Amino acid sequence: MNFAKRIAKKFIRRKENWSIGIYEGSSLFDFNSPKNLRNPVLTARDVTDIPADFVADPFMLKENGIWYMFFEVMEAVNQKGKIGLATSHNGFDWTYQKIVIDEEFHLSYPYIFKWKNDYYLIPESNERDSIRLYKAVDFPTKWIFVKDLLSGCKYSDASIFHFQDKWWLLTSLSRSDVLYLYYANDLMGTWSEHPKSPVIEGNIKIARPGGRVVVHDDKIIRYTQDDENLYGNQVRAFEITELTTENYEEREVTQNPIIKASGRGWNKIGMHNIDPHKIDENKWIACVDGYRISVVFHSYKYYL
Repeated sequence: MNFAKRIAKKFIRRKENWSIGIYEGSSLFDFNSPKNLRNPVLTARDVTDIPADFVADPFMLKENGIWYMFFEVMEAVNQKGKIGLATSHNGFDWTYQKIVIDEEFHLSYPYIFKWKNDYYLIPESNERDSIRLYKAVDFPTKWIFVKDLLSGCKYSDASIFHFQDKWWLLTSLSRSDVLYLYYANDLMGTWSEHPKSPVIEGNIKIARPGGRVVVHDDKIIRYTQDDENLYGNQVRAFEITELTTENYEEREVTQNPIIKASGRGWNKIGMHNIDPHKIDENKWIACVDGYRISVVFHSYKYYL
């Protein structure tokens, strides 16, 4: 390696700058940035309690007129993900609050949901070879670890949902080309791998979960990140057309991709997560993420 290349390797690095935006649409397959909103709504600069490199993987819910968003905060010092919280009164203007879950290992993809008046959160914790379930003891800021739903594998982006009196869980691995399916009669019960699992194998375009699984009008929609050629390239949607303890079938929707890189600005390079919520008849709101690349030279940063 010549001198110039050694200098470049030592002092210059490419950095992914993830941030969070809000999209709206008329259906689960039609989302765009609102014309009267300046995205992104949250960036690393909004994080006030730790130095942060980026924010990503947003999930949210609305309670008593307030929106609560949970997301990964990548700590700049040790490159470890923590779970942060932001709030909004209208779903469009957000205020960062604080880090709410901090472990000695990396956390991301904080899949938040409510069940029987309790709040639960499943973050990605593949450094612990498990899918960990947390429960709020003082929502939204205090959480306790309850149990491992699954263990023994580096599960990535676990996405859980309730359908026809059973719990279902889709999860991938960091290589993004496989999708596993599990089910249980009870959230705290024993989880079994589906006989058709893995339901996708060897396809990096459609395997890894990319947001909340939505059950609406007796239809099940799963979102998946397309990682072909580039991690976090775009998000596709599939309708699960048959889901029983014996069988699994799905079909790709014709509107794909659902969200993708804009080619400029905060989401120039790619997008890989969406969490939609219905707010009115034929009106949906979703938190999304996207990124661009910067070149860092010492303390200077140049965006590409």
